[in-house]
Amino acid sequence: MAKQILIVDDNPNMSSLLADMLEVFDYDSIKAEDGEKALSELDKAPFSLVITDMRMPNMTGLELLDKIKEKYPKLPVVLISGYSIESLNNNGQAIRPDGFLAKPFMMSDIEKLLNSLL
Repeated sequence: MAKQILIVDDNPNMSSLLADMLEVFDYDSIKAEDGEKALSELDKAPFSLVITDMRMPNMTGLELLDKIKEKYPKLPVVLISGYSIESLNNNGQAIRPDGFLAKPFMMSDIEKLLNSLL
């Protein structure tokens, strides 16, 4: 059985692209368009990894990261952003993501991430 990855992004094109890339590496994925739906999906089934966009309406990727780590501390969470990871750390965030993907990313970036976290 393939490992299940939760993709959280309000842009359906980005989440579909990520799902297609993950499929190349034999990973199944479920898509959620915001943080609330992502938390609901996490309650329904086990996931091996969460990949979330940073900027989303209602709940940012950092807020989602905090909520996931509260409830599922060992679940790896990867943030995706068009901004550098350094620009995200200026808000005193105590919890750091397990990985970071800068947009635009390539297949090799996804492969390295999967190999290092899973």
